[in-house]
Amino acid sequence: MTAFVLDASVAMTWCFKNEATPASDELLEHLELEAAAVPTSWHLEVANTLAMAERRKRITPAAAAQFIGMLDGLEIDVDTETPARAWRQILDLARSEHLTAYNAAYLELAMRMGVPLATKDEELGEAAGHLGVVVLWAR
Repeated sequence: MTAFVLDASVAMTWCFKNEATPASDELLEHLELEAAAVPTSWHLEVANTLAMAERRKRITPAAAAQFIGMLDGLEIDVDTETPARAWRQILDLARSEHLTAYNAAYLELAMRMGVPLATKDEELGEAAGHLGVVVLWAR
């Protein structure tokens, strides 16, 4: 059973310890017991953040590989309906809530599944709250 939708902003706090908070650590502990759902773009967002961090010498390839291994050990379910909803529901949500399409995908997934949204992103969290989605803040 899916406990929440996991925004990449939360997952990256587990990689960069200076960004971790007690709330983000608690979400990781929760994820070790239950599943989280992510849109299809999630892996690319995580990979992009790691690539940029490597270029900036913020993380080594070895540390990135270790982090990816940790993520692979978690139950993270990829939503296969995200692409089919991109040009309709997700784009509409991005427009109405002034979000990026990437963030709107997280919000649409949480709304559709009826589960909380775990995020560190202020705009995304505020939009979710505005629409009645429970927000698990990682700040």
